[in-house]
Amino acid sequence: MTERSAKLNILKFVKIVSFSLLLVILGFFVAATVRTLTFDVNAGLQLAHWEKTNNIASDINQHQREELLANFRDAIRIPTVSTTETQLNTTALREFDSLLRKAFPTVFSSHLVQHEVVANYSHLFWVPGSDLALVPYMLLAHIDVVPAEERDGWEAPPFSAKEINGFIYGRGTIDNKQSVMGILQALEYLLIRGYSPRRGFFIGLGHDEEVSGFQGAMNIVRVLKKKGVQLAFVLDEGLAVLDGVISGLQGPAALIGISEKGLATVKLSVSKAPGHSSMPPSESSIGILAGAVKRLEENPMPRLFGEGPERGTFEHLAHKFRLPLKFVMSNMWLFSPLLGRVMERRPDTNAFVRTTTAITMFNSGVKVNILPSQAEAYVNLRIHSAQSLQEVLELIQSTVGDERVKMELVDGFDPLPVSSYDETSFGFQIIKKTVLDQFPQVTVAPGICIGNTDSRHYTDLAKDIYRFAPTWFRPGDAQRFHGINERISKKNYEELVVFYFNLIQNCDIKDLPSPHSAGHEL
Repeated sequence: MTERSAKLNILKFVKIVSFSLLLVILGFFVAATVRTLTFDVNAGLQLAHWEKTNNIASDINQHQREELLANFRDAIRIPTVSTTETQLNTTALREFDSLLRKAFPTVFSSHLVQHEVVANYSHLFWVPGSDLALVPYMLLAHIDVVPAEERDGWEAPPFSAKEINGFIYGRGTIDNKQSVMGILQALEYLLIRGYSPRRGFFIGLGHDEEVSGFQGAMNIVRVLKKKGVQLAFVLDEGLAVLDGVISGLQGPAALIGISEKGLATVKLSVSKAPGHSSMPPSESSIGILAGAVKRLEENPMPRLFGEGPERGTFEHLAHKFRLPLKFVMSNMWLFSPLLGRVMERRPDTNAFVRTTTAITMFNSGVKVNILPSQAEAYVNLRIHSAQSLQEVLELIQSTVGDERVKMELVDGFDPLPVSSYDETSFGFQIIKKTVLDQFPQVTVAPGICIGNTDSRHYTDLAKDIYRFAPTWFRPGDAQRFHGINERISKKNYEELVVFYFNLIQNCDIKDLPSPHSAGHEL
C-alpha cells in the first residue's frame, strides 16, 4: 500500500509539474501572440503635431536637374584615391577643391557661409543660425575614394561617370561623393532661394576617410574643439535604404546607423631558427602559425545577437514581416538565440551576430629549400557592440593557446557609443521624419554599421552620431561598395539632393513634438 501511494504521489507530482509547465508555455504563447498583434515601435512621432515652419519647396526644374547631374559627374571623374595614409592623390584633391568652388559659387560667396580649408584638402563650412539658443548640428561626408581598376571587371571605366540604363557608374557614386555633392548642392539651392537657417549647422568634408581620417576628420575636430563647439547631433555616411535585401520584409527599410562596430588588427608571429628543408623539424614556424590561425577560424567569437543595439533593428521592422517571421521579430526577448543561430550561417548576416575574425595576410619564407625563421599573419576583427577590445584580445590569446605565437595589437578601438533613437531623440526623429516625408513607403529602423566612418572622431563633440544617406540598395548592390561597378541611379542622386534640402530646413524647429497627438504637419 505504501509503495502504491508513493507511485501515486509521484504521478500526481508529474501531472502538476506538466500542467504547470503547459500553463507557462501557454502564457508565453499568449503574451507573444498579443505582442505580435500590437507591437509597432516604429510609429514614433508620425502622428504628432510638428512645429510649423515656412519650408521652401524642393522643386527641381529641368535646368537644375541637368546642372546637378553634370556637377556630380565632374566629381566622379576626379580620381581622389587614398591608398595608404601617405599615398593620397593630392593633385586630384586640389582639382576637387577647384570643382567645388566652380560648382557651388553661392556657397563659397554667401555672407551666410563661413568656409576654411583644413589640413590642406579637407573643408569645413559653418552656417550660423538666427536663433543662437539652438544647438548646431553637423553633416559629414568624405571626398576620397578607394582604388579601382577597369581590368577588375568594370562595365564602365571607374572614373568615367558613364551612364548605363539610367545609372551613373564610377568610384565614389555610393562611397561617398553622392553625399559630398548632395549636401553642397542642397545648400546652394537653399541659398539661391533666400534661405537663412534658424538652427546653425556645420558641414565637414574629410579628404582621407578611406585611410582612417587621421588628417582630415581629426583636424576638423581639433578646429571645432578650439572654438568650443558642441553639437546636437552628427550625420555621416553609413547605412542606406534597403529594398528587397532583407528576406521576408514587406517594402523597403531605411536603416539609420546608431553605432559602429569596433576594430582590431592583430599581428601573430612565430620565430624559429632557420635551416635546410632537407632536415625539417617536427614543427615549422609556418606550421605552428597555421595551426594558430586554424584555431581562430574554427572557434569564432561568441554569438552575441540580441545583446547589442541590433535587436532594435528587428523590433522596429517587426510589423512589416509576414507570419511566422512577424511572430519571431516581435518577440526578440524569446527568439534572439534562435535568430542568432540562423543569421550566423551567412557571412553578410553573421557580421551582426558576433565579433568577426578575418585572416587577411600571411607572410613567410624566401626560398623553397630554406626553412623560414619567421612567419606572421594579420587578423582583422570587427568588434560587436557587446564586447570590448580588451575582451577580444584575451579571447584571441586563449584560443591560440600557444606561447610560441606572439600576439601584437597593430591598431584597434572599442565599439562606438550607441546613439539615442527613442521619441525624445532630436537627431534620429528629424532624420526619420525627413525620410518618411520623402519616401512614405519606407520603414525606418536603427541599425549598426559593420564598417567605420569619419564620424568616430566626433564622439567628444556630440552624444548622438548617426550614419545614413538615402542611397537605395537592392539585391547585389552592397557588393558594389568598395567593389566593381559602383553606381547610383540619376533619380536616386536627385533624391539625395532633395533629402538634404529638406533635412536642413526640418532641423530649424526648436523642439520635437509630443508623440501620438492627432495632427501631423510641418
